[in-house]
Amino acid sequence: MPRALVTGASGFLGWHVARALEERGRPTRFLLRGTSVAEGLSGEIVRGDLRDPASLRAAVAGCDTVFHVAADYRLWSKDPKELYASNLDGTRNLMLAAWEARVERFIYTSTVGCIGIPAASNGTPRAPGDESTPITLEEMTGHYKRSKFLAEQYALAEAKRGRHIVIVNPTAPIGDHDVKPTPTGKIILDFLRGDMPAFVDTGLNLVDVRDCALGHLLAAEYGTPGERYILGAENLTLQQILQRLSPLCGRPAPTVQIPYPAAYTYGLLSTGWARITGREPRAPIEGVRMARKKMWVSHEKAARQLGFQPQPVGEALSRAVTWFRDNGYC
Repeated sequence: MPRALVTGASGFLGWHVARALEERGRPTRFLLRGTSVAEGLSGEIVRGDLRDPASLRAAVAGCDTVFHVAADYRLWSKDPKELYASNLDGTRNLMLAAWEARVERFIYTSTVGCIGIPAASNGTPRAPGDESTPITLEEMTGHYKRSKFLAEQYALAEAKRGRHIVIVNPTAPIGDHDVKPTPTGKIILDFLRGDMPAFVDTGLNLVDVRDCALGHLLAAEYGTPGERYILGAENLTLQQILQRLSPLCGRPAPTVQIPYPAAYTYGLLSTGWARITGREPRAPIEGVRMARKKMWVSHEKAARQLGFQPQPVGEALSRAVTWFRDNGYC
């Protein structure tokens, strides 16, 4: 039986995509860099790098499906060119290797950041965004979003050339095994540690990472080539997220809202200091700029065309808190 290749299996979402495939008995191979590990997974490991085309040819050999989940997901980088090298050039390299190996299906993991949000009032959209909402490169905030947008545009162009490429746009996955953690996981962890005394007026769409992983498998089976599918669940303000975390963490949710100008100033200072020290800023200015807009979207298309049925995110929030505690993050 042909194998499925998963990139990013040492990370959060990629690990769950790989686990979902293994649970369904699918032979699976993982592309891992250097000494990266994918604990708890039993698939075949191939060492390589998205920036090394030769290693990618070895990784895709004998695979009929590629789940390209890996990405350089950072809201700050000392050298932004690294994000484009991995997210854009790496995606191009992997697709070229896949076509040479006659891979039948390619599932590309994009981001909700590439989804347009209808014109907003005070940051609140008139309606949730969807796959048809227009958006341009100029609207991408920061290098991470720009690199992912350019990679998504490349994938769409390849699909128009007849390649079997399905694009999924996860929102903000939450749950167990958020090893780095992701920026969304860091919100949970900061609150759990007592490092979030106030909040900004922003909003996210949360989704259980296990549901999001299953959405990838559904996209491979039922997705239409050249189409994008939002994999999300609940639209929540940051204040609502913290209120849901409160009983799980045993601490009160903050009631003080930080005005956006104050958050922006702090972001500038934090990012400026990071350029001097080389250390990741506490509040990357790109993240502050993103917070200006509530990223509220609809997953109705994925529900209708893929059968995607995500659960409420309460249980995933609980798993995230438990996993962070059990693994020494706090």
